[in-house]
This record gives sequence, C-alpha cells and structure tokens, in this order.
Amino acid sequence: MNSAVSNVDASYAWCARVARKQAKNFYYSFLLLPKPQRNAMCAVYAFMRYCDDLSDDEGIADRASAICRWREDLESALDGSAPDHILWAAFADTVARFRIPHEYFFDMIDGVSSDLELRRIQTFDDLYDYCYHVASVVGLTIIHIFGFKSPDALKLAEKCGIAFQLTNILRDVREDSEKGRVYLPAEDFKRFGVSPRTFEPREEFLAMMEFEAMRARDFYYQSAALIPLIEPRCRPSLRALIGIYSRLLDRIIASDYDVLRKRIRVPAWQKIGLLVKAQLQSGGRALRPL
Repeated sequence: MNSAVSNVDASYAWCARVARKQAKNFYYSFLLLPKPQRNAMCAVYAFMRYCDDLSDDEGIADRASAICRWREDLESALDGSAPDHILWAAFADTVARFRIPHEYFFDMIDGVSSDLELRRIQTFDDLYDYCYHVASVVGLTIIHIFGFKSPDALKLAEKCGIAFQLTNILRDVREDSEKGRVYLPAEDFKRFGVSPRTFEPREEFLAMMEFEAMRARDFYYQSAALIPLIEPRCRPSLRALIGIYSRLLDRIIASDYDVLRKRIRVPAWQKIGLLVKAQLQSGGRALRPL
C-alpha cells in the first residue's frame, strides 16, 4: 500500500473515532450507510466538530486567530496541499469524491466565528441566517454525500438544517445563556413579555417556548419531502436522523419546556428503535458498526 493511500485510510479511521465518541445524534444515523458514505459523514463531522471546538474552547487564548488559521488550512486542503492535521486527508478525499461545493465549509466557519462575539439576535430573519450558517450548510453538505438529482433537494435540506438547529437552541437555552448567548429573537421576548436574562415570568416563557417549538415543527414538516429525493440506499440514514431530532423536540415539548432545570435528551434505546424503524421503512438495510 502506498503512503498516500495509507494516510487517507489513517485519516478516515481517526475521523471515525471522533464520530463514535462525540457525534451523539449524528452517530446513530451513520450506522445505516454504505461504507463510502459512512466514511464521508465521519470526515465531515470531524471537520464540524473541530470548528465548534475552536469557537467554544475557552482554553484557547486567541480563538479568533485559531479559527483564522483553520480557514487558511481549509483553503490549503481544498487546493491540494497537506496541512499538518490528520483530518485533512480524509476531508479532501470526501470533498473531491462527492463533489461537495467548497463554499459550504467556509460558511460553516463563518457561522462558528459569529459565536465569538456575545450578541443578541433581534429578529427571526437574523436567527434563520445564523441557523443557515451553522446547520443548513451541514444539511447541504450531507445530501451531496447521500446523492440527489432534483434541485428541490437543496432548499429542503436547508429547511431540514433549520429544524435541527432550532431544536438544539430550544434544548440549550440554559447552557447558552450561561455563556452569554441568547439565540431566541429579541422580538419574541418582547412579544411574549419575557426577560432574556431571567426567562421570567414563567407562564409567558412557556408560551414563548411553545411558539418556538411549533416554528421548529413546521420546518420538520416542510423538509419531510427531502427523504424520497435522495438516493434510496441512503434514505434510512436520513430518515433516522430526522426521526431522532424530531423525537428530541417531542421530548422538549413533553417536558413542558423544562430546559432551564435539565438537559433534555433522547435515550439511546429510543435512538436504536428509531434506527430499526427507519431500516424497516426503507427495505431492511442492515446496521453497520463503525
């Protein structure tokens, strides 16, 4: 085996370890994919994970400079160079193999860079733009790995990413607030008469959360038509991923929006059940261990 192939294989193996350890909701959906797509998803996830870590790790003295260097490494990797990080060989191979547009990855970096500044989102249009950069571009990347023919898939993947990120934001209200980040729009706090600092009064907060949850639900509904537009062999994975995130939203609602006291999760046994359901709905493709 030549050294180039060996490096790519080692890089994919490293990305798989990152995905297995940290991907959580994404990880389960990978199990339903054919090996080439599974490897590619791990490479993209590892790239996203590293971007997020650069923006969130308070142990990095100058996070802005670190993200700037990561952007430069991305440019080099996409130009065919070999930056000094084990991720890049698998990442570059994935991008080339599945013809993923390069601008998606720069949009991801722009999204995580915006988290470096403590800012308030004023309107839903502002929130949509943020969700696009940190989540919709992920969906657009993923459908290139899954494969699609209809251009309608692009807009639906964008909406699917919005649904996922709105769900994450609802789950993480307390954790984000502790970091000085409030992603729900200021216009909604004003509309419902809720303090963005204390999330009081409680009844008004619950009403606002219900409003935001129904907004997320609508994006799930709008993006449901994406599943039949991707290649059949990858549909179980997408079906499972949508099912897991949608179930997370269900659990947030069922908890009566108890997100200030605890972190709402989907138990592993429910995730496995959703995988089996997706598998059966799509013809019984076997689970594949990473």
